[in-house]
Amino acid sequence: MNRTRRLSVLATAAVSAWSVPAMAQDAGSAIAEELAAMRAEMARMAARIDTLEAELAAAEAQADAAPAQAAAEPEPEGDATTISWSGAPVIESESGWSFKPRGRLQIDAGAIDAPNGTGAADGFGSEVRRARLGVEGDVLGGFGYKFEVDFAANEVEVVDAIAIWGSGGLTISAGQHNTFQGLEELTSSRFISTMERAAFTDAFGFERRVGLSAQYAATSLLVQGGLFSDNLGDLSNRNWSADGRAVFMPKLGDTQLHLGGSLHYADYEAGHEVRYRQRPFVHFTDDRFIDTGDFAAASEFGAGLEAAAIAGPFHVVAEGFWQTADRSGALADPTFFGGYAELGMFLTRGDTRGYKAGVFDRVKPAEPVGEGGFGAVQVNLRYDYLDLVDAGVIGGKQDGYAVSLVWTPTDYTRIVANYARMQYRDAAVPAAGGDTSYGVDAFGVRAQIDF
Repeated sequence: MNRTRRLSVLATAAVSAWSVPAMAQDAGSAIAEELAAMRAEMARMAARIDTLEAELAAAEAQADAAPAQAAAEPEPEGDATTISWSGAPVIESESGWSFKPRGRLQIDAGAIDAPNGTGAADGFGSEVRRARLGVEGDVLGGFGYKFEVDFAANEVEVVDAIAIWGSGGLTISAGQHNTFQGLEELTSSRFISTMERAAFTDAFGFERRVGLSAQYAATSLLVQGGLFSDNLGDLSNRNWSADGRAVFMPKLGDTQLHLGGSLHYADYEAGHEVRYRQRPFVHFTDDRFIDTGDFAAASEFGAGLEAAAIAGPFHVVAEGFWQTADRSGALADPTFFGGYAELGMFLTRGDTRGYKAGVFDRVKPAEPVGEGGFGAVQVNLRYDYLDLVDAGVIGGKQDGYAVSLVWTPTDYTRIVANYARMQYRDAAVPAAGGDTSYGVDAFGVRAQIDF
């Protein structure tokens, strides 16, 4: 018996209970009217209960059907976003947008020891060598971007500001970026095997410039070239340069080979002066014992050769670069030369030097700290030569003998220590008694983290 029927029975019984005494007592029409009103109210209550029961049943049925209906319906269209990790968060959308912060911090300390009489501020030195922050990523249509600034030395300097387009093996870059002057220069400072690059890279003024460039990369071939103005910090002027590089990089079994060459031509506006000089293997000193001084040049032409091989824990690399300055009038044009040769090996099992796209790349320890290992330990021996004496220009000659020890605890951290003995001839800075042939010792340590 449902609720409605029960209420009807109760109503009937109540009516009967009241009706009999009412007729027996003949209480009159007032009581009859009251009973009729009660019966009507109870009927309305029964109808309302029926309505509520029907609504409840419908709601329960709808709730039971909702999961199946949601599974059957297609998801609304949208641009799904994922966040992954590659040294820093990488935010990527399904449509092709991406965003990744990047940066590095390098803190140096050490000392140099120079002969008396040179006036060098030798002894202890330290600095924040690089403190960079930036972003990189992709946008729709094959385009990308990279922007990075350096806050070292209490100054803000734009390092990279590049708009990029790529398709297949072709990449077009516009903005401030590296020119194409050799393996050592193009390898990131995060991955070089000593605290500073080879002497000729700084001496010959290799730096980022504003320009338009293109590169084509295949499995074992890389061709790069571009037209550039000047470094962003030196504009506006009328200087321009053309730079190109080609690399053959086959892999023979487990051995990575690298053979390359580069060309550089710069044309300078009237009255422009050049100066070739270099520090003694560390950056925290401003002393340059090898220095041509300023002299006027209408243009310069450079050519370089590079070769390297990586085989398991071993690597070998050598480069040479010739730079000719075109002096005005009857003055002879000097040609200067710099180069280096290096041999290195890992002392830890399973580690090797990274290589990618024509440059040395990140070392990834086989057993990093934090995962039960000690990280990667690498030792390197280097000979670094620079000759700035020619055609009446006496800038000095350098024979540098260096050893470095690199500890890479994790993929994104490094400790570098290096010692060098720089032997100078015809030095730009004479020692006591006018001696221009002497040695300078340099020692440095770097702590590095990047992302």
